[in-house]
Amino acid sequence: MRDEEPTGPPESPPGPRRRLLGFAPDRLARQLEFVLEVDRLKTVLRRTTLSDRSRHENSAEHSWHLALMAILLAEHAEEEIDLARTVEMLLVHDVVEVDAGDTFCYDEAGYLDKDERERRAAERLFGLLPVDQGERLRALWEEFERRESPEARFAAALDRLQPMMLNYLTEGHSWQQHGVREHQVLARNRPIEEGSRGLWSLAERFLADAVASGILRR
Repeated sequence: MRDEEPTGPPESPPGPRRRLLGFAPDRLARQLEFVLEVDRLKTVLRRTTLSDRSRHENSAEHSWHLALMAILLAEHAEEEIDLARTVEMLLVHDVVEVDAGDTFCYDEAGYLDKDERERRAAERLFGLLPVDQGERLRALWEEFERRESPEARFAAALDRLQPMMLNYLTEGHSWQQHGVREHQVLARNRPIEEGSRGLWSLAERFLADAVASGILRR
């Protein structure tokens, strides 16, 4: 159940974009090409809505929200983390959705080719950058995907906690819309505990309340 093609304003005509990049030396031009390309992340809509239910959040907003959460909640990380590296990781972790779209985390069919779609996207997007920067950002993206470092485990915990909180605050909006049940939410989000037992304890409490109040079905 992938999102449809990203909605939003059309891309700038190629002429003005080429002229803008033509004003810059090669390295700066490549950096700006990436900056302009990932502007499209603002048009990729997620299943979760904002806490006021006014609209769906987009992937760029999601990434910013997680980066801010990392700064504020770093003291709750299960292991000592490099905060700057964690923030960088969160800011690039969904960049591939520019090409691959957002795959709903409970969509089993969508997950069948998710890795392939996202790796193709990573190859193209990070390849726009100068080699040193492209390799560094791709390595951060892959580190996040593997969850093998303290920073990646904490980043992944925040990535799971944020949409759960938004669902709780909106009376289970996307849970109910897509027929998601308690066991699915628990299975999907249990890795939070690897990154922060304190945040997982919080999540268990509000999930139990969500079930008790009927906004998340058993």
